[in-house]
Amino acid sequence: MMGVYEGRQPCQTQIMGIINATPDSFHADSRAGSIESAMEMIKAGADWIDIGGESTRPGATPVSIAVELARTIPIVKAIAPHCQVSIDTRNVEVARAALEAGATMINDISGLRDPAMVDLVIDSASKVCIMHMLGEPQSMQSNPEYTDVVAQVNGYLLDKARELVDKGHSIDDIYLDPGIGFGKNLEHNIELLNSSDSLRPYSVLWGVSRKSMIGQLTGKTDSAERLAGSLAIGALAHSSKIDIIRVHDVDEHMDLFKVLDAMEA
Repeated sequence: MMGVYEGRQPCQTQIMGIINATPDSFHADSRAGSIESAMEMIKAGADWIDIGGESTRPGATPVSIAVELARTIPIVKAIAPHCQVSIDTRNVEVARAALEAGATMINDISGLRDPAMVDLVIDSASKVCIMHMLGEPQSMQSNPEYTDVVAQVNGYLLDKARELVDKGHSIDDIYLDPGIGFGKNLEHNIELLNSSDSLRPYSVLWGVSRKSMIGQLTGKTDSAERLAGSLAIGALAHSSKIDIIRVHDVDEHMDLFKVLDAMEA
């Protein structure tokens, strides 16, 4: 199996493939992600694979630590020799086990609310993605309200990033994610995507693939019909020089980026 950067030039905007090792994630085709699915994404050119063992879709029910570990760690161990791996978790026990198994990034959808997760990031010197979420998955989409969504969301992310830097963490290992669809309505999501420059000098990650925002804009209620809308966000990410885009469809985004790279060159 070729390594992650062998045989191709990495795009400026890196592609993170989504592996949902769950039975209830919002996009049906991504459920119960497997080692085989991850390896297909790597073969297609993914720069990263993000592995999650707990669905955090709106209304999702938490799972036990034991279940999350059983779903994710075997996949991390199998693919870590072939690709950069991110663990999508808000539980410090799972994050620690994933790092020990070969993951190099903690993708914390709860935005480092747990001080123990902050300590783990510092002690391990791992890469980290800090995502903003309003409330909890069970209730986050119940009439989310902000006085100024950009100031509040980006301010939270920047404060958390500065906390890490003040404790000695490398600025180059910090990624900020506005958390599209995690306690935001359509207008909030659009404002945040258009305000990513205010998160600099930190790296920025977008996770918009097949989400309800795209359904609202296109009228496509089924996530299976939202590929074209997801690719539109991918093109925006590329032109905006977003550092990582998290997607369900690696092959299609690779084709998109190859064409855009060629046109820009």
